[in-house]
Amino acid sequence: MKFNLGFSNTGAALERVWLALPLVLALCSGSARALEATPNAQDPVVEARMIHISEELRCLVCQNESLASSHAELANDLREEVRGLIRQNKSDTEIKEFLIARYGDFVLYRPAVKPVTWALWFGPFALLIAAVAGAAVYLRQRQTLAAASTWTAEELQKAEQQLKDGESA
Repeated sequence: MKFNLGFSNTGAALERVWLALPLVLALCSGSARALEATPNAQDPVVEARMIHISEELRCLVCQNESLASSHAELANDLREEVRGLIRQNKSDTEIKEFLIARYGDFVLYRPAVKPVTWALWFGPFALLIAAVAGAAVYLRQRQTLAAASTWTAEELQKAEQQLKDGESA
């Protein structure tokens, strides 16, 4: 089976180039991405400490990734900021406090339990309790409605008679 992309027979080599181009582009784009993730190992001690700290911080762009594993430009900027603070001999606590002051508690993967973060820590449990209570109320109402709709023997006989009368008509 021969693919004809609108080129003449003399352009068979050109056809192969056009068919191979998407494959080459896909392979090149993967290698370019791998270069972004390489750590800045100018000072291994600073780098190891930066990775340790940034694993506990959230990428503000990705939100589901740690700062250490994110490829976002803002994450690169924040890692550089953390490296700079490490070079200034700031402690891990001071670095985290600086980032919290700048970006809020959201920057931490495990924010402290305090009144500002109570909704974050206890909100899911409150929603679960509310859902269970709502389901219990619904089922109880449904049960009382089902019990109230039972028919007496006289009502059943009357309904059967009406059905028979309807069939004969």
